[in-house]
Amino acid sequence: MPWRDNTSTYAILVSEIMLQQTQVSRVLILFPRFVKQFPSFAALARAKQSAAIRAWQGLGYNRRALALHRAARIIMERFSGQLPKDRRALLSLPGIGPATASSIRAFAFNIPEVFIETNIRSVFIHEFFPRRKKVRDEELTPLIAAALDRKNPREWYWSLMDYGAHIKSLHKNPNRRSAQYARQSPFHGSLRKVRGEILKALAAAPSLSAAHLREKISAPQGHFSGALSALIREGFCDNSQGNVSLI
Repeated sequence: MPWRDNTSTYAILVSEIMLQQTQVSRVLILFPRFVKQFPSFAALARAKQSAAIRAWQGLGYNRRALALHRAARIIMERFSGQLPKDRRALLSLPGIGPATASSIRAFAFNIPEVFIETNIRSVFIHEFFPRRKKVRDEELTPLIAAALDRKNPREWYWSLMDYGAHIKSLHKNPNRRSAQYARQSPFHGSLRKVRGEILKALAAAPSLSAAHLREKISAPQGHFSGALSALIREGFCDNSQGNVSLI
């Protein structure tokens, strides 16, 4: 995994945002392209937002591209181009919640943070709760803290996550016995799919008339209008003089 070979704070932040809601296999393809196009916080901050959204295509959940681009600009403006190590400062950046802040501190700065993600959860449910259902993260946290390698948490977590992926390949996913487990809502026909189609169409063309854009979207008019209005409101795109374009 390239973000294990390159543990710069920039590479770690990009990988953590990408991995929030996208499978590793897809991130492995798109991560190198993204960091080649935007090799640093400065490069990403200088880029137009539309360029970041175009480079993000294929990863889904495009709000993360918006958040990452805005985070890069804040890092350049408020933190002199350096990713902050402080937890509170990390949490002030768009797209970073408590779990992501902890993983960034562990992987970028080798700080012994305790956090849970899907593969980590799989390991501890598999090993300590082999027959239990509805296992709560609050029950796993002290076990993770007790097992954590505090001298080299970065490599310990990498190994732990690899072990979790291995467990899933051999057994029924232990995460299904987590109290936090919930099936993802269907993508087909969802508003998220319509939003993705709109952004994909706009990423492929500098500007489209509203009527031309509508022709490219396979959704009822109500879904299309609602999705486009939300994207404009959230700052993804602009609709002026009858043409729609990425910002």
